[in-house]
Amino acid sequence: MKFYTIQLSIVFLIFVSNVITSHSSINGFIQCLPTKSSPTKPVSKAIFTPNNSSFLRVLQTYIRDSRFNTSSTPKPLAIVTALDITHVQATVLCAKVNGLQIRIRSGGHDFEGMSYVSKDPFVILDMFNLRSISINLTNQTATVQAGATLGELYYSIAKSSNTLAFPAGICLTLGAGGHFSGGGYGPMLRQFGLSIDNIIDAQIVDVNGNVLNRKSMGEDLFWAIRGGGGASFGVVLSWNIKLVQVPSIVTVFNVQKTLQQGATDIVLQWQQIAAKIDRKLFIRVQPQVQFIGGSKTVQVSFIGMYLGRASTLTSLMKTSFPLLGLQESDCIEMPWVKTNLFWNGIPITSPIEVLLQRTPTSPHSYAKHKSDFVKSSIPRAGLEAIWKKMIEVENVLMQWNPYGGRMSEIPENATAFPHRAGNLFKMQYIKFWQDDSNQALNSNIQATRDLYATFTPFVSSNPREAFLNYRDVDVGTNVNGNTGFAMDFFKGNVKRLMQVKAKVDPSNFFRYEQSIPLQSSK
Repeated sequence: MKFYTIQLSIVFLIFVSNVITSHSSINGFIQCLPTKSSPTKPVSKAIFTPNNSSFLRVLQTYIRDSRFNTSSTPKPLAIVTALDITHVQATVLCAKVNGLQIRIRSGGHDFEGMSYVSKDPFVILDMFNLRSISINLTNQTATVQAGATLGELYYSIAKSSNTLAFPAGICLTLGAGGHFSGGGYGPMLRQFGLSIDNIIDAQIVDVNGNVLNRKSMGEDLFWAIRGGGGASFGVVLSWNIKLVQVPSIVTVFNVQKTLQQGATDIVLQWQQIAAKIDRKLFIRVQPQVQFIGGSKTVQVSFIGMYLGRASTLTSLMKTSFPLLGLQESDCIEMPWVKTNLFWNGIPITSPIEVLLQRTPTSPHSYAKHKSDFVKSSIPRAGLEAIWKKMIEVENVLMQWNPYGGRMSEIPENATAFPHRAGNLFKMQYIKFWQDDSNQALNSNIQATRDLYATFTPFVSSNPREAFLNYRDVDVGTNVNGNTGFAMDFFKGNVKRLMQVKAKVDPSNFFRYEQSIPLQSSK
């Protein structure tokens, strides 16, 4: 009993010591901020602590997954909603000197909450106020601050031109900071590649508080933050992007087929043509379990976007993808900017100002995401096993996104993002649920893992590749110096990424659970 009492006393003393240390650190951090930032733009207006009545509102506004919005979720000691670049510099310098971690958040679409949750004492550097966008029509470029959303970017482009666009994601509330630095993936990748393939400069705050551009940061760091995740190396402030030319009118469609309507045969043909067909055409396969006619089945949506007119598209499809049976009546023609409404299920008659909505309109839910890359067609027996498992799991949505075209032409080492030629398509697993119980959490995550295991024979291996932006802690973390997980994300680019990390952040200040590890002595 005496030994047990001593143990409890030690635990209590450690707890009290940690509380005192955290209190001292955050006081030092807050006192430091004004000394390192511009006096003409007081940083005091950007600081929120738990004592502030707006603290929880600011914290929760950009949390997109309810798994990380509970009373037991670790909370930051402070949030700095930077209003000026000097506030970013000050946050880095003051956190470093006071022994605090920082978590960097631009849009909050972090499937594992890594951009705003930590087990160590931490502060959040929230970039949502730094969201200016400027369009240069003469050079056909744009400068986008990290806190701008894709919706805001698309709106700004459309207000300037109806024949310019930018290849990025379809989720309108994604922040440009994290989305671009992880790759930036969207329905124009077969024609134009990823977002990072169209980035020509960037601005970043390094571990010493310096503001660097492409020239001053050097090509190694500029290479690393395009696909390697900016938060491993510094704080991305803005991107300078090259806009792309698109027709004034493009075409979209969404054709749905159940298993009973021959969906399996159509998916088999899709696998043969999706990465080879005209690169102006992107066709996503989206299987989902539905209750139809009183029973469960898999319904597959074939969702497409063609950079051209419907008449040309239907002629192409009759020759290359006849099993889908696409008719001109299935097609909708519209300006490119309106396709962003289509992809999000927003009525296309809505004014494009809806793109400026910074928070999702759907209620928060719980979710688990995973990813895979497929290099060879999944045979019929494999598809049937997958459909069976999906029906068993329920409430799971999959998105199969085709490769080919421009993605097959860019070398794996051109940017830190390595998943290029040799892939037929990339998959995202999305499992949603509403029940907030621990039992629901555990069972739904396990169900997602079970479905993921079903795909093992049909996806990439050694390594089993994964997409950094589709956050998934199952891939692995850098706890205890582990580096193996990085191969899944970066393949042969890991060594160079670790070399860049060691050069620009030798103290490993910019770290999170899946940040680039420091190069080992080996």
